[in-house]
Amino acid sequence: MTHSRLLGSSLIIAGTTIGAGMLALPLASAAIGFQYSLLLMIFFWALMTYSALLLVEAHQYADHDATLHTLATKLLGKNAKWLVGFFMCFLFYALCSAYVAGGGSQLNERIQQWFGITLSNGATSLIFTLIISSIVYLGTIVVDKVNRVLFTAKIIALIAVLFLLSPSVSRTLLASQPLETGLLLAAMPVVFTSFGFHGSIPALVRYLDGDTKTLKRAIVIGSSIPLLIYVFWQLVTLGNLEQEVMVANPSLGALLQSLSLLVQSPALAQIVGVFADLALATSFLGVSLGLFEFVGDATRRNQKEQHRAIIGLMTFVPPLLFAVFYPQGFIMALGYAALALAALALFIPVLLVIKARKTSTEAGFYQVSGGNTGLVAVTLSGLMIVGVQLSITLGLLPSVG
Repeated sequence: MTHSRLLGSSLIIAGTTIGAGMLALPLASAAIGFQYSLLLMIFFWALMTYSALLLVEAHQYADHDATLHTLATKLLGKNAKWLVGFFMCFLFYALCSAYVAGGGSQLNERIQQWFGITLSNGATSLIFTLIISSIVYLGTIVVDKVNRVLFTAKIIALIAVLFLLSPSVSRTLLASQPLETGLLLAAMPVVFTSFGFHGSIPALVRYLDGDTKTLKRAIVIGSSIPLLIYVFWQLVTLGNLEQEVMVANPSLGALLQSLSLLVQSPALAQIVGVFADLALATSFLGVSLGLFEFVGDATRRNQKEQHRAIIGLMTFVPPLLFAVFYPQGFIMALGYAALALAALALFIPVLLVIKARKTSTEAGFYQVSGGNTGLVAVTLSGLMIVGVQLSITLGLLPSVG
């Protein structure tokens, strides 16, 4: 059972990570080239894995069913829970809204292709939400099993894409340098958010009964899978398309069309489309599972059926309404997701660990290596990301993608 849940937990982390962010990576990093995008990916993978381990350390000082909201209340005080709650709600609801809007749009395309029926995006967003919410409602074990199937199918689709594109990779294109110096900084928030999976950690702590050793392994394995996949994905995209072409039209549709024309294979667009569908589905499962657990903990609802139904409505109705009525407005808000993620995945774990290490008298608890140096490095990295995003917003840095 332990090995099975280790595999399942690793795949939930990987599935949560590999989503729409992966599809945006080539567009965001086209202007800086493959070599610099590789350095950024390795850096942010290490940073996010380290901060996730900090959360594992902090979770030792609370019950196994505690969420980040509970941890903040216990270790940082009652006032801190409101700040944590704000960032959690902003990030989770923003991401869920994006996945509902994107998933509904792609489901609409599939229905048109397969059945010749045209539905509104609102209707397909509702269908997509009902499917995912039904799975999350049934619990982490069901999410685990469904995610394994979807993740396997996603990897098969990705392998097919890599197989079709790898023969035409150009070393010259891979050696491309940044078009502007400022673009290297501007790409950071997008690459950073592509490694976000921390919202699913509390659910995994409960799923693994607080087994610290298994949690550590699941985080390292689960976060390494996206890094490996991202590297190959960047190789076949940035190694096939010229910087100027991608920068001139930085949209997912244009990217898919350019790749299809490159290998003269109409099937490629279909395969990438299927991969995009699966990437959204697995990400939505992981993020909405984290939001579901957070809402239940924040409202102090128990796991009775009627209460789970209320939690489900509170989890999925706001993203659905926002995606249906304000899809364009949310796209503008997505640019700020990195700010909330920096707070939740970097600043909060550091504060929790500092407080826990100062006040704890427990012996034999797991402690992340690196000491105060590691905590300072995580904090400075978070400040850098926030500074870059604010500079982009104020027009001091160019935007990417």
